[in-house]
Amino acid sequence: MEQSSKSSAVRRDPSKFPSDANGNMLWHMALEGDDLNRPREIQFSVIFPSQELALKFGGLLLANNQKLSFCPYLENPEHPWEITAYPEMAASYDNIVAYQSLLETHARKFDGVYDGWYCPPQG
Repeated sequence: MEQSSKSSAVRRDPSKFPSDANGNMLWHMALEGDDLNRPREIQFSVIFPSQELALKFGGLLLANNQKLSFCPYLENPEHPWEITAYPEMAASYDNIVAYQSLLETHARKFDGVYDGWYCPPQG
């Protein structure tokens, strides 16, 4: 019997796609035909308990030449302000984890909480 699932024809390489949230998201993108090696903007979000703390963190990103956006975040009443950074990079596990770690380390100083990343599909 022939299987039609894309994942049955391709084996998941755990060194590129570990079994965690980041690896799973990248694996899904790869299965959809995304060229993960192609540099693109990836959106990383951090949420904050106050507008003042969010803006201070945003200032730190701007001082390091990072593109960002700032907006209210209605889904979390304890952290109602969001900063999203838009670095350009290939969508590799190592790149995602390294940038996430960098954001988490610096956001902690401003009571920020890392809230995930998103990348529109690329061909």
